[in-house]
Amino acid sequence: MTLTDTLQTSFKTVVSYRVRSLLIILAMALGVAAVVVLTALGDGARNYVINQFSSIGTNLLVVLPGRAETSGSFLGAVLGQTPRDLTLKDAQLLGRLPQVRRYAPLNVGAAELSAANRLREVTVLGSTANLIPIRHMKLAQGSFLAHGTERNAQIVLGAKIANEFFPRSQAIGQRVRLGDNRFLVSGVLASQGESMGFNTDEIVIIPIDYAQALFNTTSLFRILIEAKSHSEIESAKQAILATMRQSHDGEDDTTVITQDAILATFDRVLQALTLAVAGIAAISLIVAGILVMNVMLVSVNQRTAEIGLLKAIGATSTDIRRLFFAEAVWLSLAGAILGFLLGQFGSLMLRLAYPQLPAWAPAWASIAGILVALITGILASLLPASQAARLDAVKALGKK
Repeated sequence: MTLTDTLQTSFKTVVSYRVRSLLIILAMALGVAAVVVLTALGDGARNYVINQFSSIGTNLLVVLPGRAETSGSFLGAVLGQTPRDLTLKDAQLLGRLPQVRRYAPLNVGAAELSAANRLREVTVLGSTANLIPIRHMKLAQGSFLAHGTERNAQIVLGAKIANEFFPRSQAIGQRVRLGDNRFLVSGVLASQGESMGFNTDEIVIIPIDYAQALFNTTSLFRILIEAKSHSEIESAKQAILATMRQSHDGEDDTTVITQDAILATFDRVLQALTLAVAGIAAISLIVAGILVMNVMLVSVNQRTAEIGLLKAIGATSTDIRRLFFAEAVWLSLAGAILGFLLGQFGSLMLRLAYPQLPAWAPAWASIAGILVALITGILASLLPASQAARLDAVKALGKK
């Protein structure tokens, strides 16, 4: 039998057993679709996290009070003391480092905002004008501490806050009360929505000294640092640690987190998760392969007379084996293609349901799913093909 004869005969056989073929194709398709959809979900989550971190600024370093290490002990903790707080003086020292482009001290809290006969609790960020470019925020209107000194009682409103309090008038130039202090609205943030679980449309920003007075503290929550270039992030980190050590009397009681380190950690975790769910989904392809083998073993018994007739008219054992291989290829290929299409449709549904999640299946997952389906189907056909090839022509023709 030529290759064309083998492919044509095997295709007609697949089509003639419609129900059997449909069940095998469906089993293969579901396995491939599961691989595509789950890897799209895992890779989408990874890209979502990366995009979220990218949106909070580039070349970013975050200075926190306290040590990050879990081993050993801090001497002050043994004596009942806590690590030294970060202060505005610390922030100013870091701002003078040659590797630092800009810095922004940060305090975070909550307070009641009132104006125009409206009242609500808001998240308050206390900082300087540098917070806007460091955090990649944008002002839709006005400015923040762009004129005069930082002691001006200016406030920047989030887009949603501005719309709620001043729906029919210009927010710029209005007076609002935050806690016990009155502020002049100098700017309104452009709408950015959720970022790292933080809704920038529902925040207000005030000068750092007013925030410290409002929250009755002299310490800082964080110090945000923007390095001059990506290549200087590591040297900036070491310079920051050295400066803080000198400022804190030789104590290593400060932690510096780089954006790259956070991204690398999340990337490794989510890549491992993606591979794990892809492996779990691939198990269904093994189950489908077992189904192929079982159905084809039954098929050998059902087609004994047909196999005997083929051998009687000159087909060799190799021809019979190739016929069963070709049938497995047709079934697996059809299942793989259908599964790929179902997987792409499932990924599309995920993107429509969750627009913020870039659930695109990686190319390697789609290719791997199709290849695994084909290999599984062919391997599953080995035993039935060998059994069919070993049949004796005379005995096979004698069975009805």
